[in-house]
This record gives sequence, C-alpha cells and structure tokens, in this order.
Amino acid sequence: MTKLSSASGLSQTRLSRMHEVMAGHVEAGDMPGLVTLVSRHGEIHVDVIGRMAFDGAPMQRDTIFRIASMTKPVTAVAAMILVEECKIRLDDPVDRWLPELAERKVLRTIDAALDDTVPAKRAITLRDLLTFRLGYGMIPVFPDRYPIQKAIAEAGFAPGPVFPSFPPDELVRRYGSLPLIHQPGERWLYNSGTEILSVLIARVAGTTLGKFLSDRIFAPLGMQDTAFSVPESKHDRFATSYARDHATQQLKVFDDPVTGKFSSPPVFENGSAGLVSTADDFNAFAQMMLNGGRLGSERILSRPSVELMTTDQITPEQRPVRLGWRLRHLLVFRPARTAHRHSPDPADDGFAASTPRDAGFLDLGLSGDRRLNSSAPLRSPDATRYVSAASLIRGPVTNNVHGPRFNGLRRSLLRPLPLWERASLASAVHSMR
Repeated sequence: MTKLSSASGLSQTRLSRMHEVMAGHVEAGDMPGLVTLVSRHGEIHVDVIGRMAFDGAPMQRDTIFRIASMTKPVTAVAAMILVEECKIRLDDPVDRWLPELAERKVLRTIDAALDDTVPAKRAITLRDLLTFRLGYGMIPVFPDRYPIQKAIAEAGFAPGPVFPSFPPDELVRRYGSLPLIHQPGERWLYNSGTEILSVLIARVAGTTLGKFLSDRIFAPLGMQDTAFSVPESKHDRFATSYARDHATQQLKVFDDPVTGKFSSPPVFENGSAGLVSTADDFNAFAQMMLNGGRLGSERILSRPSVELMTTDQITPEQRPVRLGWRLRHLLVFRPARTAHRHSPDPADDGFAASTPRDAGFLDLGLSGDRRLNSSAPLRSPDATRYVSAASLIRGPVTNNVHGPRFNGLRRSLLRPLPLWERASLASAVHSMR
C-alpha cells in the first residue's frame, strides 16, 4: 500500500521516485541543477538538486530562472484584467490601439509571394491575440521553405531563443510590414500573439507592461522575484542559461547571470517569453488560477474569467498540431513517446525545437537536449510523467505513460509545456500512477 505523506495525498514513495529521476539528469551532466515544486491541497513539497551553474554555487529554493514561455499565461491574465475593467473587450478590433495592424493584407496561400495577397475579411481582435489566431506566428516547417518565413526572419521574428530587441512601437511596425499568413480567426500559429499583446496591454493601460504586471499581479500575489530583468542585488541567485552547441553537442553558456541580457531592463518587455521567476513565485500565480482568480485576500480575476481562460477555444480545423489552446494559453496535452528535433510534420506530437535552458530547466521532466534533439529513447519512461508546472492539479493524477493523453490534466490551471517549447521554470508536478 502506498504511504501518504499527509492528508493532502502526496505520496512519499512517488516523491522519492521523482527525486531519483530528476537527480539522474543532473548526475548525467544534462543540467547543473534544478528545483522541483509540488503543491496539493495546501501542502508544498520542494526538492533542490545540484548547482546554479556547472561551476557555480549550490542551487537554492529561491533560485531565479528564465521562465521563457511560462510568461504567456501571466500576460494573458493581464489582458483579462483590462477586459474586466471594460477598457477593452475580447471581440474589439485592436486597430484603435494598434493602428499599425489595421487594414491587413493576407497571403493568398502560405507559399505565395509576399505581394500575392487578398484583403483581410475582418480586423484582428483581442480574442485573436489571446488564442493565437491573429494570422501571424511561427510556421513549424524546417528548414524554411516559404517566402514569408524568410520575411519573418528578416523582420527579426525568426523562431529561436533570441528575443526581439527593438522598442515596442518598432515591433508592431515590423509586424505591420508583413502580410498575414492566414485570415484573422482562421488558424492557430504560435507565439506572435503574445508579443503583440505585450504592446496592446501597455497602450490600453497607459503604462509599461512591466509596471502593469508588477502592480496588478506580482505585488498582490507576493511574487517578489518575478520581473523582466534581475537587479544586481539578486545576481547571486540567478541561474546560468546553457545552449547545446550543434557542432560539438556540448553545453555552453548562452546567457550569463551578470553580463547577460537579463542583467538590465530590456528595450522590449516580452510578454511572450521574457520573465524571470522562482518556483515559489510561480506557485503563487498557479494557485491563484487554481483558486478561480484569488489567492488569500487578493482577487486578481473573477472566477468566470478563469473558467473562460481554461476553456479550449480552438476548433480541430484551426489547429496545426493536435492540441487545444485556451485564452490563457493552456494546452490540452498529448505527449509524444519520442521527441525528434525539427519534425517536418506540423501535426507531429514529437516536434521539438532546441532552445537554451537554465540550470533547473524542466520540459515535462526531460531536461537534456540529448533526449529531445535526437531519436534516442528516453532514459526512463518515468521522465515523461512530469509536467513543468507548479500547483496545478486538483485531485490525484493517474495515467498510463503510453496512453494518448494525460487525462488528469484537464483541470490544470498552469500551462504544461509542449515539447517544442523549451522553457526553464524549475518547478514540476509528479504525475505517476
């Protein structure tokens, strides 16, 4: 009989198994260290393993990580705050605030020349931005084969770990110079929606995105270490980011805590992938979502807004991959058994792109590029039973690792990471049987 650590239902046996698997990635040199956090019914279990850099100080519970696309749900919450305050509506055209995107032209076909366009049937709306159906986004075809892919790269929006480094107004102007890939509302394309949403929120709110997030989300939730940069006083708690050298297959430093791009405020506060955070900070955000928009005495969103955000918005015809997409960017997740880098089939569950990660990087518990960027089998099937998230499951999770989906995640309120999106939040939820 499984021994339970407390009335919350956490299994000490399974937590030990989680530790063994995660520690194995550190021991194998796939990563310097990590932090895992599991929260259930008010009980929090934290495990700290390894170091913040291969030659660095020991990992700490309050180590700061680049959380990459875990930024997206935070940005979506900010947008919904403005909706609740009637400053913008979900189906309002964004032309009023983003005139650079008015009167769009749309490619006749995805492989058409850039000037082979038709008029957009309607304006882009806030709902389009939140659900990634605005007509812009990443085309998961590698290597690039369409003229629009080359134009996207030349505009500074090529898929990859390097963020746009130009001011917000310039970002929207550059998007406005490109034709839409699809008609607004017709198809799902990844990522661009929240980059543009970053600018929209700032313009509607009349302040910077960072200040709005700090005032309306981070401060009320006590997320003291979550921001778009790390001040000098916290550099000693900031993990080093590594990338795989494709020539040598060795890990090398991608972003240094002291001299890297997060060491000073960015020119563009990237609401798509630009935040840093800690396991406990993001646990607070996740618990707020799990509680229906409230944490303690602080209410961030109404329960109806959270329910809307966690309802799938995408039809089967609109999705280029087999997933659901919610206003808060929550995935109905179907894990691949083996991940391959740059799959040519956009409907392949195993599609993965290589991006840098911090010490403590977790991607469904698969922490080594060697696992995600080749056809080699996973070290352990247990590794696929971790979801990079904190405080997200209501009730126990049961799953056959070889089954078609994580059934227990349907009530998840913190977005699991798709395999192509290599995020770096060091928190995890154990979903073993």
